[in-house]
Amino acid sequence: MHRFLRYICVLVMLPIFFGCSQKEDVTVINLAHGLDTKHSVHKAMVFMAERLAEKSNGKMKVRIYPNQQLGSERELVELLQIGTVGMTKVSTATMENFVPEFRVLGMPYLFKDGDHMFRVLEGEVGDELLHESEDKRLLGLAFYDSGDRNFYAKKPIKSPDDLKGMKIRVMPSKTAIDMVQALGGSATPISWGELYTSLQQGIVDGAENNLPSFYLNRHYEVCKYFTMDGHTAVPDELIISTLVWNKLTDQEKKWVKEAAMESAQYQKKLWKASEDEALEGIKEAGVEIIEPDKALFRAKVEEMYKEYEKDPQLKETVKRIKAIQ
Repeated sequence: MHRFLRYICVLVMLPIFFGCSQKEDVTVINLAHGLDTKHSVHKAMVFMAERLAEKSNGKMKVRIYPNQQLGSERELVELLQIGTVGMTKVSTATMENFVPEFRVLGMPYLFKDGDHMFRVLEGEVGDELLHESEDKRLLGLAFYDSGDRNFYAKKPIKSPDDLKGMKIRVMPSKTAIDMVQALGGSATPISWGELYTSLQQGIVDGAENNLPSFYLNRHYEVCKYFTMDGHTAVPDELIISTLVWNKLTDQEKKWVKEAAMESAQYQKKLWKASEDEALEGIKEAGVEIIEPDKALFRAKVEEMYKEYEKDPQLKETVKRIKAIQ
């Protein structure tokens, strides 16, 4: 009912909230997302909007609606599919609900490090993934760094054994659910906007995410233990509705793509600074940082790989990614 009412409100306000509009020879693209304005991805989107305006000499603009003003991640993706919103940021974990091929980016311990991840994302495999969703009316423009994902909870998690009996919030992603289950926890999908209250009320015992998200959303007020197990490195993706994209001229498409790619490079630098800030901030807040033996966690998810690689396409993509030096 909540989702239905949100759709009705947005549809009623179509003159204001439409994916792309033309006014006085200026093309305006509406971009909505669920992040705080302090987040590096929001700042990168502001940078993209500025670069697009510069490249087009003011003929193109991006209007940004942050903080879930127009809906959750999944709701925004669905609004892109009908062209009501033009662009959004989405975790590739959420994207796997629309495009199964994105499961590969949620596989635990897939990347050797951050450099390896971006060689993949900025290479042939990444380009193919950006285009995988076109038949769903969604086109990927660029990937944003979202760092390593780690566990945090109200009690210490030093090994997979500590996850037994714990309810861990995950994104609405089968891969994330399977990973937590493989590690011994009870995976509990909850929307991001409801997580703080869910932690407070004991609906879940902990969650998994990156450092800046943990810090900026003040989850450290409830969870005093942060485990640096680095189980996944799930990137964010900047996507545009093909209903909007197909209305643009070739020159406008070129400007949008260039501005998006430049914002991704800009966001990489912001992300490193935001991780350092978050780590310092949670230490000052009294959070205990735990550095576990990652080999214990890797061993637990080996069976997950065997199961997933029964899918020939997924197996081939994993093989290609691991072959990249």
